[in-house]
Amino acid sequence: MSKKIVIVGGVAGGASAAARLRRLDEESTIVMVERGEHISFANCGLPYYIGESIKERSKLMVQTVEGMSKRFNLDIRNLSEVVSIQRNEKTVSIKNLTTGEVSSESYDHLILSPGAKPIVPNLQGLNEAKDIFTLRNIPDTDRIKQFVDEEKPARAVVVGGGFIGLEMAENLAERGIQVTIIEMANQVMAPLDYEMASIVHTHLKEKGVNLILEDGVKAISDQGKTIELSSGNKVSTDMIILSIGVRPENQLAIDAGLEVGERGGIKVNEYMQTSDESIYAIGDAIEVVDYIHQNPAMIPLAGPANRQGRMVADHIYGKNVSYKGTLGTSIAKVFDLTVAATGSNEKRLKQLDLPYRAVHIHPNSHAGYYPGAYPISLKLLFNPENGQIYGAQAVGKDGVDKRIDVIATAIKGNLDVFDLTELELSYAPPFSSAKDPVNYAGYVASNMMEGSVDTVQWHEIDELIKSGATLIDVRDSDELHVGYIEGSVHIPLNELRHRMDELPKNETLYVSCQVGLRGYLASRILTGNGFKVKNLDGGWKTYASVFQQ
Repeated sequence: MSKKIVIVGGVAGGASAAARLRRLDEESTIVMVERGEHISFANCGLPYYIGESIKERSKLMVQTVEGMSKRFNLDIRNLSEVVSIQRNEKTVSIKNLTTGEVSSESYDHLILSPGAKPIVPNLQGLNEAKDIFTLRNIPDTDRIKQFVDEEKPARAVVVGGGFIGLEMAENLAERGIQVTIIEMANQVMAPLDYEMASIVHTHLKEKGVNLILEDGVKAISDQGKTIELSSGNKVSTDMIILSIGVRPENQLAIDAGLEVGERGGIKVNEYMQTSDESIYAIGDAIEVVDYIHQNPAMIPLAGPANRQGRMVADHIYGKNVSYKGTLGTSIAKVFDLTVAATGSNEKRLKQLDLPYRAVHIHPNSHAGYYPGAYPISLKLLFNPENGQIYGAQAVGKDGVDKRIDVIATAIKGNLDVFDLTELELSYAPPFSSAKDPVNYAGYVASNMMEGSVDTVQWHEIDELIKSGATLIDVRDSDELHVGYIEGSVHIPLNELRHRMDELPKNETLYVSCQVGLRGYLASRILTGNGFKVKNLDGGWKTYASVFQQ
């Protein structure tokens, strides 16, 4: 029996649902209602069109109204808005935004895919400000690019240090604009933990970005030319990009009496059905389940939205499918760096009061003897009681994406840290090492699980030294010019066996090296000779990423 499905919103979730619905059934009536002009565009590519890495605007259009209508036999009504849902009658009221005319449309199933809108704070002087922008869609992109092309601003302020904010900062800088990023938190890129974000902080500064952390925007004056910060400092600018975050477009759902979560996301079950089983919701507007911890979460990402759209279509046509949660795997290009994360970070694990251990490693992206190898800073978080992988973060110039993707796949496959050591991953010198960084992270975590090494973290070591602990730096003498931890004792690894009489025996010793490997070797030597030892996880490189910004 043919069905009638109305979809509210296009882009990722809505367009994916529409295409899948038609592939499953040639007879049903499928109506897609989109408030904007464009129904399917590459919203993740918008900053790169502004920065002119993407030269042609047409490349951003995934599907046109005409093209998608013909290919999938859809009734597409763009520049139209669903203004109300009559659940008892199973109808929606649709307003034509060009003519103002309101019509009624019945449905058997309704799919809500309205997305999320940029947060615009209530700031003093905001309404009087000119040349202030948010970035969500094609018209926003056109406005920003036209301003940059025609007005040629010398200075820009990006408010917010999330993924879109950093992508905009990079692309404006690529256009020759002096960029300032203002972030209220103590770091950019919230999915990262502080020491990993610190690598990004250093790189932004190296690229000429003025980075202001732990300060917020208090007011805007001079018609948007001056920003007054909470600290009292002022920043002059020619344009402002607001990239503070997004808020789910939930008003239609609320007005219809559908349940929403504490943070405003539309509540759905494992089949993406709302509190009304004939109404589904997908994408950035919904409250999802955290895949690892099964807690409610807001994780607005394009990949999950596309999968949810496909899954809803399958469920409407009777397939036995369910959504198991969102892992939150994300990636961004920040100038020369790739920054990626999956699963839970340390901040989240602390909030949940879960037992965890952290591993920091800094292997090369491929074999060091082959040209073009770059170091990857990789952090792995796991449960010390059973080896469950909680999450990972990585920053580097090359090879970051595939390592995070492998770990994300391992999490979905319920692999543990011991399994990481056994993964057989592709290897040739231009692409990896015989021990891939993922294997390497698994080895370190397994050593910790088995008790062959104990570790201390970058944020703990200074306080230990102040309280009288002994830290042995086992690097070679010529490495110390890059820096060392104040109060450490220098004994090169190759001399350690012959100088153990210099070390106190009735206390825990701490060892450090450049990245952790030689510290591990030193800890094994000392442990084998009766000392109690902890290795500085990630070595000098992790410590210095924070304290030498």
